[in-house]
Amino acid sequence: MSLTRSPAALDALRRQVRSLETVDQATRAVLPFGVAQIDGRLPGGGLQLGALHEVAGGADGALHGAAAARFTAGVLARADGQVLWCLRQRDLFAPSLAQVGLRPDRVIFAEAGDEAGVLASMEEGLRWPGLAGVVGEVGKLSMTASRRLQLAAEKSGQLAIAIRRWRRAAEAADLGQPTAASTRWRVSALPSTPLPVPGVGRPRWFLELLRCRAGDAFDIELEACDAKGHLRLPAPLADRPAGPDAGAGQDGRGLVAA
Repeated sequence: MSLTRSPAALDALRRQVRSLETVDQATRAVLPFGVAQIDGRLPGGGLQLGALHEVAGGADGALHGAAAARFTAGVLARADGQVLWCLRQRDLFAPSLAQVGLRPDRVIFAEAGDEAGVLASMEEGLRWPGLAGVVGEVGKLSMTASRRLQLAAEKSGQLAIAIRRWRRAAEAADLGQPTAASTRWRVSALPSTPLPVPGVGRPRWFLELLRCRAGDAFDIELEACDAKGHLRLPAPLADRPAGPDAGAGQDGRGLVAA
């Protein structure tokens, strides 16, 4: 008996699988960003808990990872509990995390000598319920390694965030490789918000959602996380009418179950 299927049948099967993924995504607990233009485009209205997410920096940020680390810290600042942060380089500036709401007394730092150690530490941390999330800095992230982290996060219900960071710019092309992560973000630094007087305004980011399971990619310009981890639209953007797909906003300070 032939197992060959027609293109129409394959397309129907793909639509069915996507529909099942969408239902699964929409029924899980999420952590909202508190910005309607972001939450309205994410399945369930926020960043899914019990899942792996990737965050990378744009341009030079792919190497130093500063904006990616602050974005990640801002997300976890709005969650409850301790955070396990797995490092492979000794250059993370803890006061910078505190500036976006992730206090030092909430963070457990684990230093690993290589990426294999970081991945192993992340997986071990995800086995312990009660943490707000687990973060790890890695360059390469294979499908096998990401799948292990995704399964561990699903079991514990924790946020797992892989900060993709490379030693050389040419290695950043690895970001295009498929992984099991639910979302993939890229954060690029922009000139800070202008002030009416001399001084430095609030930092700005260009935030890109490059991949979203059961969702669509988009990008948006934002003011960076404040002292409580909250993002904000720049004033000229905030005054514009919301787009047709913006959706309803959340207050960004608690978990919601869609």
